Amino acid sequence: MDHKKYIADKIKAEGVSAEEVASALAVPPDPKMGDYALPCFKFAKVLRKSPVAIAAELASSIAPDDVISSVEAVNGYLNFKINKGGLARETLERIAAEGEKYGSSDMGRGKTVCIDYSSVNIAKPFHIGHLSTTVLGSALYKIFNFLGYRAVGINHLGDYGTQFGKLISAYKRWGNREEVEKGGIHAINDLYVRFNNEADEEMEREAREYFRLIESGDKEANDLFEWFKSLTLAYVEKIYKRLHVTFDSYAGERFYTDKMTPVIKELRQKGLLKESNGAQIVDLEPYGMPPCLILRSDGASLYATRDIAAAIYRKNTYDFYKCLYVVAYQQNLHFRQFFKVLELMGKEWAKDLVHVAYGMVSLEDGAMSTRKGKVVWLEDVISRCVEKAYAVVSQKNPDLENKDEIAEKVGVGAVIFGALYNNKIKDITFSYDKVLSFEGETSVYVQYTCARAASVLEKAGENFALPAQFDLTDEESEVVKCLAAFPATVVDAADKYEPSYIARYAVDLAQKFNKFYFDCKILTAPEGVREFRLCLTSAVLRVLKNALGLLGIGVPDKM
Repeated sequence: MDHKKYIADKIKAEGVSAEEVASALAVPPDPKMGDYALPCFKFAKVLRKSPVAIAAELASSIAPDDVISSVEAVNGYLNFKINKGGLARETLERIAAEGEKYGSSDMGRGKTVCIDYSSVNIAKPFHIGHLSTTVLGSALYKIFNFLGYRAVGINHLGDYGTQFGKLISAYKRWGNREEVEKGGIHAINDLYVRFNNEADEEMEREAREYFRLIESGDKEANDLFEWFKSLTLAYVEKIYKRLHVTFDSYAGERFYTDKMTPVIKELRQKGLLKESNGAQIVDLEPYGMPPCLILRSDGASLYATRDIAAAIYRKNTYDFYKCLYVVAYQQNLHFRQFFKVLELMGKEWAKDLVHVAYGMVSLEDGAMSTRKGKVVWLEDVISRCVEKAYAVVSQKNPDLENKDEIAEKVGVGAVIFGALYNNKIKDITFSYDKVLSFEGETSVYVQYTCARAASVLEKAGENFALPAQFDLTDEESEVVKCLAAFPATVVDAADKYEPSYIARYAVDLAQKFNKFYFDCKILTAPEGVREFRLCLTSAVLRVLKNALGLLGIGVPDKM
């Protein structure tokens, strides 16, 4: 049950909607004050009464029932207490019945959400800067699917531009097919770096010519390009597999080459294109932005041209409810510009385009910079985390079986969780020691809590059922309330495009369970109490697995 909605539907105040009430309801800092509190200050202007008077009137109009055990007006707040026994029974029975689907819904039925994330560049290895877009987009993909939407994961490949002419030139000068096949994407990248270090005017001219040959359909040039692309995708697929990341489309920039001409024609027909120093632009100065460059003076298209074409294609192909772009905040202006151009073109669905901006990732020794040569490859970060996880797990439990498999789940989970725990817009300083800590706000702490709960259930070694009667301790009540909040947390994460809500929820639930675990006997508790606590433990394990699963993190049975 969504208790916020239940309470909101009980409150009748002219000019105030149930949605407004539900969004204003909060959990008080002190549980003694109640389970939910409604600050009436927000409604004073609409109702033309003091918050104290509003709270008093509303309190007298709401009678306790099977869900709400008491309502109290205190200093302009309306405090609600939920029937703890009823909440516990409803929540635990629902989790037992729904299992891995607990927290899911069909609220998105019939709606498609396109999510553009990761967007790798052909012939360039993943560096740690690609971590956030990849795991953030993947988590949103899983969350929206969980809520009944049809999520479409799009890897908008960077597969267009003169850099591919440079790569062909470098390969034909210095490359060897056998060595490149063996070295894969790093061998390709080495050729590209060498070209940029040694290029003169003649080499640059040659690179432009090779790119022209790609565009004109030359067989040799395109065969080489497709080979570089296949090596890149084979490389990134290994990383995606480790991170539990999937896509439905790999349509990249090149895919839209033949789809830009109609866009340019439409812009011209609608009088939106203007010439500026030989280039074609859309003037956005009236909207507080620099002009959006559509065609360069040499007639070449730009990112904005291709992104406009891509947005139109996605709307025509998927008829999306929302189209999300998981891209770093440095591109804020670019997205504002091409969203505005689509709006000016009369695309009413432009309002459904969302830039999901995120902060940068760096290691403790400083920010990543390609130009300064301080690039850290993502596969190295993952592998190092797994190696360190193996050492940590081995030290903690030397006799543990399947340590390799467990270390993979722990290490990869730490990488993902480290990127998702904080609000997405914050810059992240990645620390191996912090993300692999058994203490604190880490996936390792949550996974270890799961292992602890699984151990309790294994030792119980029998079937158990929720007893007919039970009383809740404060510790048990806090766990139940947290379990009941999971479905609403998933919805909030989708609404705000914030997987960090789920990551923080998992830590919160783990902390509440561990307090219960240490303060309350489980296996040696009296009959009836024991069964209730085993049901509670089972529910916690299930919900923690569901939460981590939405982030792309696996849970070992033992640690």
